[in-house]
Amino acid sequence: MDAKELLEKYAQGERDFEGVELCGVDLQNANLTGINLKEADLTKANFTKAILTSANLTNACLDSANLRETNFSQAILTEADLQSSSLIATNFEDADLQGADLRNVNYSGVKSSRANFAEANLSSLNLVGQKFFDVNFQGTDFANTDLREADLSYLDLTGADFRFANLESANLRSACLKNANLKLANLKKANLIRANVEKASFIGARLNLANIYLANFEEAETLASVMPDDTINDPDNYTIIIGEEKQTVMTRKIIKTENAPKPVGPYNQAVMVNNMIFLSGQIAIDPRIDQIVYPDDITKQTERVMSNLEAVLTEAGATWENVVKTTIFLKDMNDFTQVNEVYSKYFKPETAPARATVEVSRLPKDVLVEIECIAVI
Repeated sequence: MDAKELLEKYAQGERDFEGVELCGVDLQNANLTGINLKEADLTKANFTKAILTSANLTNACLDSANLRETNFSQAILTEADLQSSSLIATNFEDADLQGADLRNVNYSGVKSSRANFAEANLSSLNLVGQKFFDVNFQGTDFANTDLREADLSYLDLTGADFRFANLESANLRSACLKNANLKLANLKKANLIRANVEKASFIGARLNLANIYLANFEEAETLASVMPDDTINDPDNYTIIIGEEKQTVMTRKIIKTENAPKPVGPYNQAVMVNNMIFLSGQIAIDPRIDQIVYPDDITKQTERVMSNLEAVLTEAGATWENVVKTTIFLKDMNDFTQVNEVYSKYFKPETAPARATVEVSRLPKDVLVEIECIAVI
């Protein structure tokens, strides 16, 4: 179908054009109020100054389309693909863009009052100085987006993703940022007066000189964040490393449980680094009595070792299915068969982790076996 045919049918009263292919079509200045273009292919179409008020463009593809001054007021653009399109002075007032993809769009002077951008993708955009009024941004992806001096005051930003976003001097007064992800975001000089950031994550974020008067930070994560007074929040049981080039965050958490033997030296039962768990080697110590058990029984010792490792994994929120690597240390390699019989009960052959088994001259407290492992959750 071409532009002429569509306009003729529209003039005759037809409104249903669901699924039509109109790649590169020129509909500049066309009045298509109420048209149904659901799932239509409108790639590279020209809708400059066109009127699509109350149109249905659900799941439509508008990739690289020219939407300059297009009127989408009250239109439905749920899950629409708007990637790389030109949104200059476009009107989205009262429009529904839930789940829409707006990556790489040219966004300037857009009218968006009362629009629904819930779960939409607005990542890596230039939104410097943009003003948003009564817009729904619940679960919206703003990762890497430049929002310097943007006005997001009083908006619902619950669960929004602002990782690496630049919100310097942005106005977030009384905004709801509950459960929002602001890891490594720049909030320097931002206005957070009366903002609700309950359970939001500010890991590695910069909040220096931000105004947080009466803001609700209940259960918010502020690990390694630079606070308004320029102090760095870093609890003892976490270490945050921020790479200048890769801009990555590493969290380090100590795992401890009473259901496994207590460390007897300068080490811990396990250390969790991001989603990886490194478990120290376990031997046949019963944590209830803090003593070696079954000194001459390799099978029983192996069972005790596996039980100790399982207790640490459980404390870290993992199971044997999360284990990706184990190392078995044996005093006598002749015991391998008995150890393997016990070990094999904990893993399915098709998903068993990588493993190394070595014979050593001696093990702590003269036990017969020691096992360590690495898990990923």
